[in-house]
Amino acid sequence: MPNLLVEAGNTALKAAWAEGTTLGKTFRYQGERMMDYLLSLLDKERPEVLTVASAFGVSAEEEALLRSRCGELLILDGAHTDLLSSRKFPEYLSYDRAAELVAAGFLFKDKPVTVFDFGTTLTVDFLSREGEYLGGNISLGCRTRFKALERYSKSLPLVNTPEETEPEGHSVQASIASGVISGIMFEIEGYTRLRPENIVIFTGGDANYFAKKMKNSIFVVSNLVLMGLALITDDYVKKNLK
Repeated sequence: MPNLLVEAGNTALKAAWAEGTTLGKTFRYQGERMMDYLLSLLDKERPEVLTVASAFGVSAEEEALLRSRCGELLILDGAHTDLLSSRKFPEYLSYDRAAELVAAGFLFKDKPVTVFDFGTTLTVDFLSREGEYLGGNISLGCRTRFKALERYSKSLPLVNTPEETEPEGHSVQASIASGVISGIMFEIEGYTRLRPENIVIFTGGDANYFAKKMKNSIFVVSNLVLMGLALITDDYVKKNLK
């Protein structure tokens, strides 16, 4: 039986079937009924291992329900940190960032890596060539910055992510667009200068948008979290189920 990998993030649920470390069909759901959607996937096929990484946590009732629908259940959240701590990640590191680093270390073994995740938040994490986690930073994501400007100011409008920006804005909307996008680009450039020897990986919803603006070579990996979950799950299967 294949495994089912699930990432329940801040704004969407992403899932993928996997045979070992190979990802198969992927799914995405955005809405308030994430558990109902996950159960609908389990109604169609019973996985050998169901790995659920959740930003919201999994209640005891939900855990019991999920265990009845799979062979083995692995949970990665704030209350289930054993699998991540066994890989020497600090307890404060969220499951998605840890999974990304597991995948980055697999893709670029013996190479130092910088991982940018462009989502609701913008996270930047650093991995040594020996695979040691060196720390990372969190700031507001691109769309979150636009929303914050509109919400916390008295007169600024909500601006959508522009296709193109000028170095300086010549209207309120253009100034907001240029300020947000240029600010993120300055962050990217600063972090890459901090560790110029590192391989740079972009992932997350806005990864392609910012990758197109880069002059230096970077790698875009769309399903980096799911890839990391596949590696974590496969390692668990080899150590405990075979």
